[in-house]
Amino acid sequence: MKHISWLGVGFLTPALLIVGFLFFAPVVMTAVFSFTNMSTATGISGGDYLLSPNNLDEMQAHGVSQKTLDALADTTYQVDDHGLLLLAQEFGTEIANELKERHNNDIFKNRGELERALKDMKHRIRSPRDRKKAADLFGTSILNQRFTSKVDFITAVIQTGAVQADIPAVTSVAYTGWQWTTNNFKRLFSLPATWRYALNTLAYVTLTLVFNIGFGLFLAISTFYMPEGFANTFRTIWFLPRILPPVLYVLMWKWFTWDTGFLSTILAPLGIPAQNWMMQTSTHAWVTIILINGSVGASLGMILFSSAIRSIPASMLHASEVDGASRFQQIRHIILPQLRWPILFLTSYETLSLLASFEHILLTTDGGPGKSTEVWALAAFHTALRNYSGNLQYGYGAAFALILVAIGIAASLVYMRLFNFRDLVSKPRIER
Repeated sequence: MKHISWLGVGFLTPALLIVGFLFFAPVVMTAVFSFTNMSTATGISGGDYLLSPNNLDEMQAHGVSQKTLDALADTTYQVDDHGLLLLAQEFGTEIANELKERHNNDIFKNRGELERALKDMKHRIRSPRDRKKAADLFGTSILNQRFTSKVDFITAVIQTGAVQADIPAVTSVAYTGWQWTTNNFKRLFSLPATWRYALNTLAYVTLTLVFNIGFGLFLAISTFYMPEGFANTFRTIWFLPRILPPVLYVLMWKWFTWDTGFLSTILAPLGIPAQNWMMQTSTHAWVTIILINGSVGASLGMILFSSAIRSIPASMLHASEVDGASRFQQIRHIILPQLRWPILFLTSYETLSLLASFEHILLTTDGGPGKSTEVWALAAFHTALRNYSGNLQYGYGAAFALILVAIGIAASLVYMRLFNFRDLVSKPRIER
């Protein structure tokens, strides 16, 4: 028995590795990224420390005192070797040597002090404009300077005269690499747009799911009572939307709904003006999206439900006909009760699929008009992989995706409870 058990494990190992690599690993990576501020600005590796003038406004929002902001914005002037070399090239070695002799490594709080020192020298610079130019050669500011070490950056901040209590906040803002944070979720639940995406997703999943399951059942039951040859032909034609490439399928719908498309052309003789029936209003956009996704989902439901109906013993249906049961009574008392498992599977599958899918919305409306059809998954895609600002926010987009994973798991548990999953997978009563 042990040999057979280990043999089974051996056969399952490749499948388990594939599931772990393609399912669990992305979920774990999404969870990790969601607690970072990773973006194209920070990169995915370590960063440096850099303060720009734009960071001063950001630090004010973090509660940094005005004294520290003024100190960071100020420029100090220190007589160092680099400045002396530039001074010698611009104004001669005599002036540079005398300044080095008198003020080597001295720090001046402002340019005026250094200008006075240059004016008091024996080999002085006579023109005020030239003295300002010479003083600027020694100007140093912490702004726009890149520090590769945290210690060097903090040392430079302290030398500016910044308040000691503000240094952690200044360091956090200046760091250009990614950091661990929970701000993604705080931001997610504080923005009004988030709740709009949630409501859009709820409407999209609910309406499309009802269309998929309801219309799929209708097609399956209708074709069941049709002649077999005609029913097979009808199923094949209706299944075409599912096997067509999404880009081609959506392009056909766009041609159908464009202001110069099929629908506007046939309505023009009736006096109805041409319009973009897909994007004219948000209602038009939602109807189009539900029809596009519903046609794809209903085709799968038709195939699954048709197979499940055909597996019902014909003797049960014949016996019901002998007892005088109508078609409606057969559907209600024989067919539908035995479709609980297919309905559970398709409902769970379609819910998870609709929660995570956005390709048809992306290709049809791209979330428009005015973000009215922007669902949760599409918002995650736009945030993490494509947005108009150019700064792709991987961490914030991963927070969107992680919430979606949690919702999918919760929905699956609710469905299993609702359809009494244990009873569905238990042994038949005759075998107990």
